[in-house]
Amino acid sequence: MQQDVYLGLIKIPFLAKLPEDALFALASKAKSVKYAKHTIIISEGDDTSSLYIILSGKVRIYGSDEKSKEVTLSTQDPGSHFGELALLSDEPRSASVQAIEPTICGVICKADFIHWLRQHPDVAISLLGVLSEKIRFLTEKVKQMALSNVYERTIKVLQDMAVKEGNISVIYNRPTQQELANMVGSSREMVNKVMKELTKGGYVVLDEKTLRIENKHRLIGDFQVGH
Repeated sequence: MQQDVYLGLIKIPFLAKLPEDALFALASKAKSVKYAKHTIIISEGDDTSSLYIILSGKVRIYGSDEKSKEVTLSTQDPGSHFGELALLSDEPRSASVQAIEPTICGVICKADFIHWLRQHPDVAISLLGVLSEKIRFLTEKVKQMALSNVYERTIKVLQDMAVKEGNISVIYNRPTQQELANMVGSSREMVNKVMKELTKGGYVVLDEKTLRIENKHRLIGDFQVGH
């Protein structure tokens, strides 16, 4: 398990350039924890303070209001991490995390991380840069949701999820319409309407588990003008 955690740690930007022995020392402090599908790993407002490295499976990070309306902020796959904000503050968790398929995480508690960090102070500077990027990302997402309509938000989410392959972009393991609605911050019915228009117009092609954006520039131009 230590090797798997190490392979996850080297993908974290603020740790990637550290000496191998330092990362193995941090990996040795991780505990492997299994989560069943739909398990809530972190709840918004919790006082927990561990770093999680996803070893297998997939999670979604989301926020909710007092009426239980949810907005998905992102989904994360093996090799990614979450929970780093709590390592440097005593504030409650700012978002919830749920396993959307069976998931295994390497979990490093705050006390062990801080002890290790004192032995490697250069990491703190890199960590501040990563946190700044995360704040900018979330700020842009909030601005996008406030200023753009559902069509534009849906297109933006699809573009962010897609991998470019030649003249097209592909989303593998495409989200369900409910998952997409959560990411967009809209109802499933409205997203269903948008997706019908996108497929009818030939902007996107849906297969069993994939989605292809056939003409990215036409997609952006037509919907900025048309909507």
